[in-house]
Amino acid sequence: MPHIDVTEMTVEQAQAGMAEGRFTCEALTAAFLARIDAFNPRYNAVIFRNPDALADASAIDRRRAAGEALGPLAGIPVVIKDPMDMVGFPTTGGWSLLYSGTGGVDLMPETDSPVVARMRAAGTIMLGKTNVPVLSASGTHANDSWAGPTLNAAAPDLAPGASSAGTATAVAASMAILGLAEETGGSIQNPASAQGLVGIKPTHALVPNTGVLPLSSQRDVVGPIARCVRDAALCLDVLAGFTTADPKTVASVGRIPAGGYAAGLVTGALRGARLGLFGPGWRDAALSDETSSLYTRAQTEIAGLGAALLSDPFAGTGFAAVAHTRPEGSRFDWRGLESVPFDLQNYLQRLGPNAALKNFAEFAAATAAQNAFGPAGALRYLATSAAFQASLARPDLPPDLSDFAAAREAYLAIFDGVMDAQGLDALVFPQMLDSSPPLHGERTIEATTVSEINVAGLPGVVVPAGYHANGAPFCLIFIGGKWSEARLLALAYDYEQATLHRRAPELRA
Repeated sequence: MPHIDVTEMTVEQAQAGMAEGRFTCEALTAAFLARIDAFNPRYNAVIFRNPDALADASAIDRRRAAGEALGPLAGIPVVIKDPMDMVGFPTTGGWSLLYSGTGGVDLMPETDSPVVARMRAAGTIMLGKTNVPVLSASGTHANDSWAGPTLNAAAPDLAPGASSAGTATAVAASMAILGLAEETGGSIQNPASAQGLVGIKPTHALVPNTGVLPLSSQRDVVGPIARCVRDAALCLDVLAGFTTADPKTVASVGRIPAGGYAAGLVTGALRGARLGLFGPGWRDAALSDETSSLYTRAQTEIAGLGAALLSDPFAGTGFAAVAHTRPEGSRFDWRGLESVPFDLQNYLQRLGPNAALKNFAEFAAATAAQNAFGPAGALRYLATSAAFQASLARPDLPPDLSDFAAAREAYLAIFDGVMDAQGLDALVFPQMLDSSPPLHGERTIEATTVSEINVAGLPGVVVPAGYHANGAPFCLIFIGGKWSEARLLALAYDYEQATLHRRAPELRA
């Protein structure tokens, strides 16, 4: 087989190599598997390897040789986040009690989740599934996973960002070209930012999340993590759109741009754009001195590309007051998660008649030794919610999410009003208030848009914008109104191409 340098390889480069006959899909897949062999033992991103990956790649080679027209992701090596159902693999949620290899129960799906089915239909080569914290409950790290901690490829002593830590590390370390991530409260944004990657947190209901181990059916979103904007956009082209398997995605009909998201990526998108800046009107929280300095530099870069910048457009609007702060001071707003027993009930029923756990009662019994909802559990903060307690008692009944719905309505009313009144195309914020915290310890990632855009259901695109002195990546996030992914991606692409801040991490086996 030819030597193939897969470091920082893009979809375009991979497709060109295969089209020109410089390497086959099978050889490319073998090169990525070899990289997993070399670096995964240390970084612990991939927890299950796909034994059919080379066979799948060989099938793509045969289709190409036969002259079949193949899509842009056909033959592209990717990774899938563990909570996404994938036939042949257990969905463990990072929990030892949900994995037979650690004495638990395997949840073996009989059908792929819609997002995995779409990646399969697109011809991607799914190399394996990636690590997550227990029940995807951490936005900072995966230290409590049955598979052990995942390291940050860009800064191994710092938190990798979670819950999509495994996907981010696999992509950042070039163990795959791109990967699927999922977010309830920062789990696409945080790992993309922590590892200097591009992440798309889509509008709620643009991408189906049926068949994904849930935290909140009304907040959960699936999106791509990649090393460049174009690759992320190509992946969103595959993921987005209506499916009867997830009825809420009917809201996306008519909202996806003709030709797809990648087709709209051209330089010059920032010229003439009006962008709002982070300030206390959005959230009364201070940036660290170094983050503030990096953000100032980014503003200069963006202004130099022809955009107009507006300071704190949410000042005096009451937007920041919509946020719910937990008693211990955490800024994570859990509204919408009250439905998790009901959502788990529906998820388990979808697994099929042969599932080891068929309903929430069986799930609760099988995991009673580490009660996720108890005083020491991963979701212990929900205990004070009356709506959650009611759902816990009757997980078969639709829960009361009136508080969540009111918060979403309040956020959207103010957000849309500000964007219209100020004539804004988007917001551009530093994704974090400070650099990533240490890998181990009590500090968590403090993001600027978690949980605001999660409760509101708004989209955001994370893009690399530099590095802190300690090696931690610094990233921006472009935020817009519902269904504005095409515009956000164009803005992020223009910034990315003008600055090219991302650099390949120096890995150690």
